[in-house]
Amino acid sequence: MGDGFQFLDILLLGAIAGFIALRLRAVLGQRTGHEQKRRRPPFADKDGKEVEAGDDNVVALPPRGETAPPVDPAQEAALAPLRAADPNFDAAEFLGGAKAAYEMVVTAFAAGDKEALRPLLSREVFADFAGAIDERAKRNETVETTFVGLRGATIIESQVNNRIGEVTVKFESELISVTKDAQGHVISGHANSVEQVTDIWTFARDTKSRDPNWTLIATSAPN
Repeated sequence: MGDGFQFLDILLLGAIAGFIALRLRAVLGQRTGHEQKRRRPPFADKDGKEVEAGDDNVVALPPRGETAPPVDPAQEAALAPLRAADPNFDAAEFLGGAKAAYEMVVTAFAAGDKEALRPLLSREVFADFAGAIDERAKRNETVETTFVGLRGATIIESQVNNRIGEVTVKFESELISVTKDAQGHVISGHANSVEQVTDIWTFARDTKSRDPNWTLIATSAPN
């Protein structure tokens, strides 16, 4: 992913920084992949169950007498290709699920949990993530991370190829991460320094499938 991988408790939280961040940016920088309407988050957890995205996944109706927030013209323009193939696409619901998936992937990678990553990633991306986890294990390195929070998640592009819809999202997050060697010595990162991270992730699904789940098919750094 370019020059570095840019994908308060450890409870559901985790992230990538320092040496591991730089290594994964190098490994994962290339694109690798290609209903009845009901409310549901668009991602699955490691057991294949749909991921709850908390309050971010709920589209609240405005109070009576008030109007809904204005539509973001840039986002709507970015979504035009996908909406042509899937008019029922719900951007707010998708972003709720994408935020949950982002945190799940970052957490699972930091923990070295390949089984949690498997259902969320394309085969090619999973192979790259798993390989990086294995390399870290061979060096007996550990990553201690704190996910401070997401500052933003913005849809910047969509496309459809042979009915496979792709949506690209820019994530802006804040994290703290420290990588330690087998003796517990810090080899990268700073325990008291918050790093601002920008990741560009692309998700895909078959627009004609009843399966609502999206898969991460590509990661990159902003230009």
